[in-house]
Amino acid sequence: MNHSSRLLQEAVDAFASLPGIGRKTALRLALHLLKQEPERVDQLSNAIKQFRREIRLCQTCFNLSDLEKCAICSDHHRLKKTICVVESVRDVMAIEETQQFRGLYHVLGGVINPLDGVGPEQLQIESLVSRIKSDEPEEIIMAISPTIEGETTIYYISRLLRELPVKISTIARGVAFGGELEYADEITLGRSIMSRIPYATNTE
Repeated sequence: MNHSSRLLQEAVDAFASLPGIGRKTALRLALHLLKQEPERVDQLSNAIKQFRREIRLCQTCFNLSDLEKCAICSDHHRLKKTICVVESVRDVMAIEETQQFRGLYHVLGGVINPLDGVGPEQLQIESLVSRIKSDEPEEIIMAISPTIEGETTIYYISRLLRELPVKISTIARGVAFGGELEYADEITLGRSIMSRIPYATNTE
């Protein structure tokens, strides 16, 4: 669709480049901004620019943070002896929405997937092992999506931790096999966290 204004066309193209935004929605957003006061649009623009330039990863758990340590890691009311291992920042948000977990997190940044060229060295696995050795948590909860790649990742990490005095649990299978954790409803995900089960593997 060509528009009479080059600037409008560029704005629509910019919005349409975002995930889940079609060109009709992009046009509605662009036209909506035209109805706003310039100061309001500047506020939105500045918020996006500041977000992109200043947001960082927590140096402890690799969640999104404004500072070197995120708000969850800095919260003295969180249970320090329990660490929930997840694939992505979106999984942290999904679990936090359940309000069923009060421990800490560790974001791997994905799962082991050789077909996509993702090996253990591309993930925050080494930092997890180092963290467990230094902080000595009592339990590690593997809240990783129940896919083949997820199961492979859980198995790999459990092998690395087999000599350490830490309990390893996985979320209960209220989350269907093959499903993505971030898309599970809050009740199912919350129950899966609370009904976690010990993870057992043949370490011979």
